Amino acid sequence: MIDIENNSSLEFDLSKLEEIASYVTSKDIELIITNNDEIQELNNEHRNINKATDVLSFPLEFNMPNMPVGSIVISEEFVKNKADEYGHKEEEEFFLLFIHGLLHLVGFDHEVDNGEHRDKEEELINKFNLPKSLIVRNS
Repeated sequence: MIDIENNSSLEFDLSKLEEIASYVTSKDIELIITNNDEIQELNNEHRNINKATDVLSFPLEFNMPNMPVGSIVISEEFVKNKADEYGHKEEEEFFLLFIHGLLHLVGFDHEVDNGEHRDKEEELINKFNLPKSLIVRNS
């Protein structure tokens, strides 16, 4: 199950979001959709990077039964801007960012791995018929 706090005007197919999540994990996920100011504050507080970003992931440090896998925070402005820039739907960009964040929650990290995050992301993009994501576009 996905616990959603949508502080934006974004609309998306919840059943497809749940399908993507359940393909990757059976654990619950917290999802927050916010604006650039709020995600910038979180990025600065947790990563010491004082700028807005597209998606942040906060995996729980421990693995206990019935506990969520963690939280994903997505910026509405990044979704809209990147969808416009790459010529696809906002919902598609939203799903791409969700996938990217979800993979971080379950242990993938493109900054230190040998392409495993990228490969898994591409697998999900193909499975769910989505356009190329940032990590795949930059490969």
